Amino acid sequence: MRLLSRLTNVLYAAGYRMELLGRVLSRMPAFWKRRGLVADQLYVGGIKVLHVVLLVGLSMGMVVSLQTGIELSRIGQQDQIGTLVALSMAREMGPFVTATVLAAAVGSSLAAELGTMAVSEELAALEVLSVDRISFLVMPRVVALAILCPMLTILCDAVGIVGGSFVAQSQLGVGYSLYFDTVVEALKAPAQLIPVPKDVYAGLFKSFIFGIIISVISCASGIRARGGALGVGSGTRAAVRDSIILVIVSNYFMSWFFYRQ
Repeated sequence: MRLLSRLTNVLYAAGYRMELLGRVLSRMPAFWKRRGLVADQLYVGGIKVLHVVLLVGLSMGMVVSLQTGIELSRIGQQDQIGTLVALSMAREMGPFVTATVLAAAVGSSLAAELGTMAVSEELAALEVLSVDRISFLVMPRVVALAILCPMLTILCDAVGIVGGSFVAQSQLGVGYSLYFDTVVEALKAPAQLIPVPKDVYAGLFKSFIFGIIISVISCASGIRARGGALGVGSGTRAAVRDSIILVIVSNYFMSWFFYRQ
């Protein structure tokens, strides 16, 4: 019975999140009216995680450069390290690192904020005042994170590639000129339908989806929070956990879609 109850709760939560996403999409015509709220969320979310994304992105680029460079140097191919770092950051590491940081920092904040409003009856008060809670609270946060995640991914990719160049030059003897030539060569080939390098737009598309996933799950967990401070804590923990899990799962399917051929 406990297993059945848990399964029911999981399915109900998934259904509620899908419904919330649909309700957010139906409120998109009100975007211009809520543009100030979107700008506030962009500022708060961007400032909160910018230094973390840059630091983690730089570290990941250095790690990828060091680990792959060591193996490539054994077969005399260390001059290709720029290609591997660029493709790794653009395709996978940049979007995933950015999404993970956003889920931990911004997603938890959204869930805690809306959860506190839920347990203190502020959401009920807005409903009594005939204020559209989805348009006023949820839609600006979803739009902001959908915009913010690709923007931060670009920065993460850039600092990761630069970090990889430091390691390539100092540890592997690959000059900056050769390193960045291979980076440009790896990323310059445009896709067939869109005049943008495929690895770049595929990573940015992933980031866009990740931003929507994190914001919808976090807002849904906050709105459904019950039981005072304990309920807010449980909702925040569930938001971060479920966001990261769904980011990992969706990342596989999007990678399969873009690179299956």
